Amino acid sequence: MLVSACSGAPEQADPTTEPGRPTTPSAPTGDTAETAAPAVADVATGLEVPWGVAFLPSGEALVSERDSTRVVRVAPGGAVEEVGTIEAAEPGGEGGLLGIAVSPDFARDSLLYAYLTADSGNRIVRMSYAPATGLGEPEVIVDGIPASSIHNGGRIAFGPDGMLYAATGDAGSGARSQDTDSLAGKILRMTPEGEPAAGNPFDNLVYSYGHRNVQGLAWSQDGTMFATEFGQNTYDEVNLIEPGNNYGWPEVEGMGRRQEYVDPLLTWRPAEASPSGAAITAEALWVASLRGERLWRIPLTGRADAVLGTPEALFVGDYGRLRAVAAVPGQDTLWVSTSNRDGRGSPAQGDDRLLSVAPTG
Repeated sequence: MLVSACSGAPEQADPTTEPGRPTTPSAPTGDTAETAAPAVADVATGLEVPWGVAFLPSGEALVSERDSTRVVRVAPGGAVEEVGTIEAAEPGGEGGLLGIAVSPDFARDSLLYAYLTADSGNRIVRMSYAPATGLGEPEVIVDGIPASSIHNGGRIAFGPDGMLYAATGDAGSGARSQDTDSLAGKILRMTPEGEPAAGNPFDNLVYSYGHRNVQGLAWSQDGTMFATEFGQNTYDEVNLIEPGNNYGWPEVEGMGRRQEYVDPLLTWRPAEASPSGAAITAEALWVASLRGERLWRIPLTGRADAVLGTPEALFVGDYGRLRAVAAVPGQDTLWVSTSNRDGRGSPAQGDDRLLSVAPTG
């Protein structure tokens, strides 16, 4: 397996990379699985690089736009309304207003969280939100996450333990990923106030390390945590995340089979993935792909010796670059955002859009 050092490559890998087939240690390579195609419909159109999707208890969703720094509210019927902008966010390259998360106690505390690129680096903020008044003043709860025009990570989500998790990138310097005192190239775990969560392995915010650029976080019903990660030029990854584990970057890209590093559950060639958002519903892990311009459906097997089944590629090239995936609470439905206005895509009429995907058709 290739051992590579960081070259500062952007989230979209070298276009000369040869396409390959997705591989898992537990499933043979070859044709991907085929099941009934999900039903797809537009929820909203005319968005500008929608990066994060977070559902409110009302069934509406708040959506962050990376480059405009707006937060918009999207109703299930498709109505879109701006609820505010986050002025501290400074768009540039892969930075700007990135992931958002609604507090699990939103009915009580009315808090919204956001990950953004500011003038002094990446940070996590929280603010109040109410339909009548919009966004409150952001409060910084974590600062000092290294930022760059590339590899900012940016996904945030509350886990089943009630803690807030944040995915960061190496900001173009792979050495940071191996430094457990740095917040770059990590998955962070914190209290809702931004303090290190009890049980973190290094007595700081760091939960796992050795990551290049993580943009997808998801948990199965039994609490298993998955993350999607951009490779450099050879292998993108899906990893099973456990506290204190070292996932190898920049010493390893893909399957290293070295005792000191944890190998991914699944790898792709970047030409068919460049994986961003992830979500779990309908007994599968769903992964949005940017360069690959497809949605991956990966069955959850329920087996300890083979956690993931054979991946299936859906909508290849149909909607362009796909960025965010969010499971609609209480439904076997996903909302998936396109990212065709991010400077790397080819926008079609109506882009960017938010799609409703019904996995059972």
